[in-house]
Amino acid sequence: METKRFHKPVIIQPRRIDRDRVVITVTDAAELLLREWPEPKSEKCVRAMKICLDVIQGRKSPSLARDAFIAAAKDAQIFLGEGDLNSSEASW
Repeated sequence: METKRFHKPVIIQPRRIDRDRVVITVTDAAELLLREWPEPKSEKCVRAMKICLDVIQGRKSPSLARDAFIAAAKDAQIFLGEGDLNSSEASW
Protein backbone atom coordinates (compact mmCIF):
# COMPACT_ATOMS: atom_id res chain seq x y z
CA MET A 1 0.00 0.00 0.00
CA GLU A 2 1.30 3.44 -0.96
CA THR A 3 1.93 5.86 1.90
CA LYS A 4 -0.19 8.99 1.53
CA ARG A 5 1.94 11.91 2.73
CA PHE A 6 0.92 15.43 3.66
CA HIS A 7 2.60 18.13 1.57
CA LYS A 8 3.66 19.82 4.82
CA PRO A 9 3.83 18.26 8.31
CA VAL A 10 1.32 19.15 11.02
CA ILE A 11 2.55 19.56 14.60
CA ILE A 12 0.25 18.77 17.52
CA GLN A 13 0.50 18.07 21.24
CA PRO A 14 -2.15 15.43 22.07
CA ARG A 15 -1.76 15.75 25.84
CA ARG A 16 -0.47 18.61 27.94
CA ILE A 17 2.46 16.63 29.29
CA ASP A 18 3.07 14.77 26.02
CA ARG A 19 5.82 15.59 23.58
CA ASP A 20 5.00 17.35 20.33
CA ARG A 21 3.95 15.04 17.51
CA VAL A 22 4.92 15.70 13.90
CA VAL A 23 2.34 14.16 11.58
CA ILE A 24 3.45 13.57 7.99
CA THR A 25 1.19 10.80 6.69
CA VAL A 26 -2.53 10.17 6.53
CA THR A 27 -2.02 6.86 8.33
CA ASP A 28 -0.28 8.65 11.23
CA ALA A 29 -3.13 11.16 11.39
CA ALA A 30 -5.75 8.40 11.40
CA GLU A 31 -3.98 6.52 14.21
CA LEU A 32 -3.75 9.67 16.32
CA LEU A 33 -7.41 10.49 15.72
CA LEU A 34 -8.44 6.97 16.75
CA ARG A 35 -6.07 6.24 19.62
CA GLU A 36 -4.64 9.41 21.13
CA TRP A 37 -7.19 12.15 20.53
CA PRO A 38 -8.54 14.04 23.53
CA GLU A 39 -12.04 13.06 24.65
CA PRO A 40 -14.77 13.75 23.88
CA LYS A 41 -14.27 13.38 20.16
CA SER A 42 -15.89 16.26 18.30
CA GLU A 43 -17.73 16.30 14.99
CA LYS A 44 -14.56 17.69 13.39
CA CYS A 45 -12.57 14.74 14.72
CA VAL A 46 -15.08 12.23 13.36
CA ARG A 47 -15.10 14.04 10.00
CA ALA A 48 -11.28 13.96 9.87
CA MET A 49 -11.32 10.21 10.62
CA LYS A 50 -13.77 9.59 7.77
CA ILE A 51 -11.72 11.65 5.32
CA CYS A 52 -8.50 9.87 6.35
CA LEU A 53 -10.19 6.54 5.64
CA ASP A 54 -11.33 7.81 2.24
CA VAL A 55 -7.74 8.85 1.43
CA ILE A 56 -6.34 5.49 2.54
CA GLN A 57 -8.89 3.80 0.28
CA GLY A 58 -7.91 6.05 -2.63
CA ARG A 59 -11.15 8.04 -2.83
CA LYS A 60 -9.84 11.45 -1.74
CA SER A 61 -6.58 13.40 -1.80
CA PRO A 62 -4.18 13.72 1.16
CA SER A 63 -4.63 17.51 1.14
CA LEU A 64 -8.30 17.07 2.15
CA ALA A 65 -7.27 14.83 5.05
CA ARG A 66 -4.62 17.33 6.13
CA ASP A 67 -7.13 20.20 6.14
CA ALA A 68 -9.64 18.15 8.14
CA PHE A 69 -6.91 17.00 10.57
CA ILE A 70 -5.84 20.62 11.17
CA ALA A 71 -9.46 21.68 11.74
CA ALA A 72 -9.92 18.87 14.27
CA ALA A 73 -6.64 19.71 16.02
CA LYS A 74 -7.60 23.38 16.29
CA ASP A 75 -11.03 22.38 17.60
CA ALA A 76 -9.37 20.18 20.25
CA GLN A 77 -6.89 22.98 21.04
CA ILE A 78 -3.86 20.76 20.36
CA PHE A 79 -2.66 22.34 17.09
CA LEU A 80 0.85 23.79 17.42
CA GLY A 81 1.70 24.65 13.84
CA GLU A 82 3.08 23.40 10.57
CA GLY A 83 6.52 22.00 9.83
CA ASP A 84 8.75 22.29 6.80
CA LEU A 85 9.78 19.12 4.98
CA ASN A 86 12.71 20.96 3.41
CA SER A 87 14.14 22.24 6.69
CA SER A 88 17.63 21.07 7.59
CA GLU A 89 16.37 20.74 11.17
CA ALA A 90 13.73 18.21 10.21
CA SER A 91 14.11 15.10 12.33
CA TRP A 92 11.13 13.13 11.16
